[in-house]
Parts: sequence; structure tokens; C-alpha cells
Amino acid sequence: MAGHDHPHPHPPDFEFEPMEHMDKIHWLIENRGWAVEPVRPDPSSEPPRPSYSYTLGLEALIGHPEIVIMGLAPVAASGLLDLVVANLRAGVQIPRGRPFVGLLDHDLRAVLTDVSPETHGWMFPTLGEIYGDQPWRMTQFVWPDRSGAFPWEPEWPAAMVHTQPVLR
Repeated sequence: MAGHDHPHPHPPDFEFEPMEHMDKIHWLIENRGWAVEPVRPDPSSEPPRPSYSYTLGLEALIGHPEIVIMGLAPVAASGLLDLVVANLRAGVQIPRGRPFVGLLDHDLRAVLTDVSPETHGWMFPTLGEIYGDQPWRMTQFVWPDRSGAFPWEPEWPAAMVHTQPVLR
């Protein structure tokens, strides 16, 4: 039995230096043209702030304002931002300030609203790292609930009142 007791070889432990956060952002912008920055929720703020994700680099890439999505998990927001940016890069003109269809499944409406950098700039600290003293613009991709209602409409569920704050 001693002859059958060979230890299984283990693969070597690979060590790597994790990229610093800003190095990763710069690498993504350099190699993909843009990046997404997820932000954790802050349940202790008043009102509670949901998680959100925003783009970095769209101004330089396609001359479009950055885009923030409030209230979706980072993986969902990132997938939606991929879809929006792919359409913008393909030349699709997405209107700002009024609902549009064609991007979301089931012909659900969505809307891009302008966000005031003066009021909400503190929410996007990485933009300062990217743009320095250059001004930047921000839009919010506002998604509907399952019935197609937006947060400012009476049909928006009361239970979701803090899920997707609309930044103005």
C-alpha cells in the first residue's frame, strides 16, 4: 500500500501584483476606450443611497456625456452600459431628456436625463482623476419598472422609492 500512496502534485501558486485601482481604470480606457466605476450602496445616508455605476472616458471616445445608472447591481449596470455604449459607438442617436424605445427588451421605455455636475459631482470622484481640470458632462440612464413606469410617475412602486433616485 505504501507504493500507491503518491502525493498528488499541486499546481504552483501563482503570485501576481494586483493592479492598483486607477491603473486598472487607465488600462481599460486605453485598451477598450472606456471603463465603468461601480459604487457601493450607502444604507446609512439619508435617504439611503443605492449602488450605482458610471462610465469613464465617453467624452474622449465618442463625444458623449458620461452615463450613470442608479439602483442596479454592478454586473447588471455594466451590461446595460455595454449595450448603450455599443449603440452610441455604432452611430445610434439616443435622445436626451425624452423617453425612447428600442434598447430594452419588450419595448420598455428608457430615458437619458442630464445630471448637474455642480450638484452631483461629488458622486463621481474618479472623473476628476480622469479629466483633471477639464469639464465633464453626465447623463443618467433612467430605467423603468416592470410595468414601464419611471420614478417620477405615479405608477412607480412605493417600495422602490429609494431604488433609483433621479439626479438633476
